Amino acid sequence: MSADVSLDLWIAMANRFVHSGQVVDLKPFGNGNINDTFLVTVDVSVGHQFVLQRINTQVFPHPQWVMENMRTVTEHIHQQLQSNSIDRRWETPRVLLAQDGKDQVEDEAGSFWRAISFIDRAEALDSIQDRDHAREVGFALGTFHRLIQAIPATALKDTLEGFHITPHYLEQYQTVLITSLVSRCPQVEYCLDVVRDRLSLASILEDAKYRGDLPVRIMHGDPKVNNIMMDIATQKSISVVDLDTVKPGLIHYDIGDCLRSGCNPLGEEAENSELVTFDLGLCSGILQGYLPEMHTILNPIEYDYIFDAVRVITFELGLRFLSDHLAGNVYFKAKDNEHNLRRSIVQFRLMESLEMQEKEVRELVRDFRIEN
Repeated sequence: MSADVSLDLWIAMANRFVHSGQVVDLKPFGNGNINDTFLVTVDVSVGHQFVLQRINTQVFPHPQWVMENMRTVTEHIHQQLQSNSIDRRWETPRVLLAQDGKDQVEDEAGSFWRAISFIDRAEALDSIQDRDHAREVGFALGTFHRLIQAIPATALKDTLEGFHITPHYLEQYQTVLITSLVSRCPQVEYCLDVVRDRLSLASILEDAKYRGDLPVRIMHGDPKVNNIMMDIATQKSISVVDLDTVKPGLIHYDIGDCLRSGCNPLGEEAENSELVTFDLGLCSGILQGYLPEMHTILNPIEYDYIFDAVRVITFELGLRFLSDHLAGNVYFKAKDNEHNLRRSIVQFRLMESLEMQEKEVRELVRDFRIEN
């Protein structure tokens, strides 16, 4: 539980969203590091559990926009599910209204609280287990993109300006680099060299957007593996959750980030960066699940940017970790002074492994592409 919020306040906020019955249990839920999250149990027979969150307004300064976007997307998906048949159980979280009919509650301290429906008989895994799981992750993201593709980008607010705009992070890095007092050890020099050799990489997707090659659509923003819910009984994906970062943008950042995070078996916290590799088998699984769902949506030139998307987003995250290390660890939580430096090296090693397999990744995209 967050140290600045008492159990009594959590219960009081939970009761603001209860329309019948009483709260009988409340326990921490999930492993997110942005919003404080609890699972609430109520003594009713139907809908007896829901997710209660306190929105982190330091990350999301406009919580009303976050809720507007979430309502727009979830209501659209529920409408789409009425006319689009999916041959499996598929669920989307619903925004639950408080007793006053609003979708959020503000407490006396000015904190914002919201409630979301709970998806039962499902689990979220922190890493991809095998190729079958990889295919389900790709299917889930493709299904999500397909279900929301009709929403105009102008219908959503930009809740995180600059988020997943790689040139923006390069500018921040260059500013920090000038003022940083961090000593230039061999590990730092390695990272500086990686960035110096790839400065032009940062603008590839944004340049393509300005040329009209990549259209602005609605993106999820954080399509990591543990935001894909899996049916416990069937081990099939059934939902994409954590919709706080949904906003207008390039879906290539989504598929790129899904491949970046999903195809690194050792994870972002790998202890030995020399062993970090981009796994082609997992890449194949994700693309096999994703691309068939998108064949009526992607235009021909968009396929050519999928490899670039993985490379750019991996570079972006490595750059962000490096910038935070140089700035004194002011953004990402760090266990020690070198933690973000190690994270940066992991991303750059992953990018180098990806670059060595460019031909193979592009061939996989061709293999699983379905012509319209």
